[in-house]
Amino acid sequence: MERESYSSDLTDLEWELIEPLIPPAKTGGHPRTVDIREILNGLFYVMRTGCAWSMIPHDLPPYSTVYSYFRKWQKRQVWAKINLVLRRSLRELDGKDPLPTGAIADSQSVKTTEKRGPCMDMMVEKR
Repeated sequence: MERESYSSDLTDLEWELIEPLIPPAKTGGHPRTVDIREILNGLFYVMRTGCAWSMIPHDLPPYSTVYSYFRKWQKRQVWAKINLVLRRSLRELDGKDPLPTGAIADSQSVKTTEKRGPCMDMMVEKR
């Protein structure tokens, strides 16, 4: 029985791009029993909606499983690798060099409260 899709679910094209970048299951031990695409759908549901992990809908894998994969892949820098590969592919599709040659840094000044307590008053008087 298939479930109704959420707007955050991976499309078939997106899955084709991401699937080769997902680490394979460990050799030996208990075989992987979860559908990795559904794990990603659970992850993207949380990221898209901003809900708590424990509020993932029941038709997606259990939140503990989804969170476990998220943390494991975060520690192994799988997300950084996926981002790098997808960014390079997108730049090539746009006819650009896969590696950017420049960067722009933007900063903003934020005014904070001024120090004007008893200590500052004494310092001003001494000057």
